[in-house]
Amino acid sequence: MRMVMVVMVLGQLLTRILLAAHAGDRLAAARRILRDVPLIDGHNDLPWNIRKFLKNQLREFRFDDLRDTHPWSRSAWSHTDLRRLKEGMVAAQFWSAYVPCSSQYLDSVQLALEQIDLIRRLVNKHPESMVLVTTAEGIERAHKEGRLASLIGVEGGHAVGTSLAVLRMLYELGARYLTLTHTCNTPWAECSTADEPGQVARIGGLSNFGKTIVLEMNRLGMMVDLSHVSVPTMLVAMKTSRAPVIFSHSSAHALCNSSRNVPDHALRRLAQTDGIVMVSFYPHFISCGEKSTLEDVAAHIDHVRKIAGVDHVGIGAGYDGINLTPAGLEDVSKYPELFAELLARGWSEKDIQKLAGLNLIRVFKAVEKVRDDMAAEGIEPLEEEIPHEDIIGRDYCRYNVKRLMAPYESAITSPHNQRVKNVKERVKRKYLKLTESNTVKELD
Repeated sequence: MRMVMVVMVLGQLLTRILLAAHAGDRLAAARRILRDVPLIDGHNDLPWNIRKFLKNQLREFRFDDLRDTHPWSRSAWSHTDLRRLKEGMVAAQFWSAYVPCSSQYLDSVQLALEQIDLIRRLVNKHPESMVLVTTAEGIERAHKEGRLASLIGVEGGHAVGTSLAVLRMLYELGARYLTLTHTCNTPWAECSTADEPGQVARIGGLSNFGKTIVLEMNRLGMMVDLSHVSVPTMLVAMKTSRAPVIFSHSSAHALCNSSRNVPDHALRRLAQTDGIVMVSFYPHFISCGEKSTLEDVAAHIDHVRKIAGVDHVGIGAGYDGINLTPAGLEDVSKYPELFAELLARGWSEKDIQKLAGLNLIRVFKAVEKVRDDMAAEGIEPLEEEIPHEDIIGRDYCRYNVKRLMAPYESAITSPHNQRVKNVKERVKRKYLKLTESNTVKELD
């Protein structure tokens, strides 16, 4: 009997040793794959943490390793620094220029500019480790150089201030995707909360001006990001866009019925339009609770592959914008472990390469091709304005020449005003000065 027990214990020990050896082999294989192809993450909120903790002041910011630096070392929201990015073999990161919903109709454009400025300064501060990238080819080049390709994504359509001109300027400053909404509707797009019980759809996804925003993004070569939007917005945007779209940090609704996740019928439509879902790691989107595991994240990736296909899935963890992480994926150093788990589930090395970054590069290049095609077609910048009825009561910050002229027009038409000629000439001079300088000036 004793001999039988010894044999059983030895057998269990041998099994564990073999499993550990296989796990080590898979992890080594995952690391080898990530040396060959760039690992691209679709969403990281570090810039907003810098704003929260340091008011965007980088003078004292030590990005090399934040694990022993206050307040980062004590914050549940902190998962990212250069050392851990290198350990996680991250080759390209979309840094989020996040704009809170409370700034809508107020200073959202200013905040977006400040966050873009922060990202650019952060990259410039570490030229040996990071490089600002604005093209798909730039990601590939940075990977060969061994530097972190740093890209900018603007989170929240309210950051454009309902202005196509602002959208164009964000692109010029380096933004390569715009998340159409955050957790609030814009006048032209509905967010995911519109899908929740008791909510009533206001515009059925995208208004006509919202469709114009999407088409102008196509013309620019800016990726349309559908994370945070409602299901009708997803479907209308995919129908409207001439280029593939992305979900920068979303997961599978079939496994967790959060309104932030993508339902199967939208996944199928995404595959038809050649887009990509970059799977989030946030437990509330993975297990619909506060606890989840690396294996749970792998299950979401598996599900997206099953429904949409392996060409339409990527990684968009959402680190530094989440205060809970899955067990086994505690920070940005843990990506290789996730790929090792997928190898254990039967994923081929070719499929792992697609998931890691090749899918996003394909989509990015397709977006750039649509831009080039539209330029070849002679399509000029779109100049539509949002209909006034869409922003009634929300236009008090807008400079409106017609409205500012109204008092003077009233004075001109008044038969009792003895200064008609003076007012006429004054208005004329001010208006000419305004139009010639092309700047906003007060009409006093």
